Amino acid sequence: MANISSTALARTSPLYDRVKRVIPPPEWAVFAEDVDAILDLKRSRNAVILAHNYQTPEIFHGVADIVGDSLLLAREATKVDADVIVLAGVHFMAETAKLLNPEKTVLIPDLGAGCSLAESITAQDVRLMRQRYPGVPVVTYVNTSAAVKAESDICCTSGNALKVVESLSVERVIMLPDEYLAQNIAAQTNVKIIAWKGHCEVHELFTASDVRQLRENHPDVTILAHPECPPEVVAEADFSGSTAAMSDFVGKQRPPRVVLLTECSMSDNVAVLHPDVEFIRPCNLCPHMKRITLKNIRDALETGQHEVTIDPAIAAPARRAVERMLAI
Repeated sequence: MANISSTALARTSPLYDRVKRVIPPPEWAVFAEDVDAILDLKRSRNAVILAHNYQTPEIFHGVADIVGDSLLLAREATKVDADVIVLAGVHFMAETAKLLNPEKTVLIPDLGAGCSLAESITAQDVRLMRQRYPGVPVVTYVNTSAAVKAESDICCTSGNALKVVESLSVERVIMLPDEYLAQNIAAQTNVKIIAWKGHCEVHELFTASDVRQLRENHPDVTILAHPECPPEVVAEADFSGSTAAMSDFVGKQRPPRVVLLTECSMSDNVAVLHPDVEFIRPCNLCPHMKRITLKNIRDALETGQHEVTIDPAIAAPARRAVERMLAI
């Protein structure tokens, strides 16, 4: 075991050089064997790993092939040249990858990796909304099940929601399921937005008083907020945008000190790329994202668990809603 571990440490040392600012050496010593095994398994299984920005650094920077926010992962999933896709994220992301790659094997390392937003609405809820507001198009956040997407006209992400809403050229839309995202988009457009009362259990915890306290404690700090945060938080922040937009902001603006009001691991992953920026971390953990680990990614590649399947009757209309988004 010691020889295997020392070999794994040697093989993975170039990867560790990249993340050593955010992962202490004793932790990497624990991770190295799984990282080494995963790299071998990817080659032998012709597999790729797609990892969301909220994955921990040993996954995001250690074993992932494609990383980013929901929109980027959806786009890149259409270009994957592999037999197997392992989605290091939550279940709706794996479903989206399967929708766009129906002939490929898509695996989710832990079936319990869900999402409070996805669980806040059902396909029946969407049908009832259509009955209440006949003729009003339904824009559905990608943080939803395939069954909900199938009842929708078009999907959106936090990064392209405004563009999607305005592309429809209508006076009002139904926007599901994130109430705060809908309210934050409504503040930027003349389109009337009918919202649902779904919330992200991570972002809804941030408050305007948190922002004011951060400014009091760190007068020179730049505060970035995800648009799933309550509108009063977004109003007090210096910038609001998707995880990709926040990462781009840090890269281009290089604020000396910054706070990302979003899931914890995002700060670690961006910090790896920008060692000259100081990150203040009053973040919240997503319990679903944290169900994905190196160990269960390795298990997924070794055993083929857990394969994501979608009823063809649901897949076809859900795929259309996603593809309409990607076409914009």
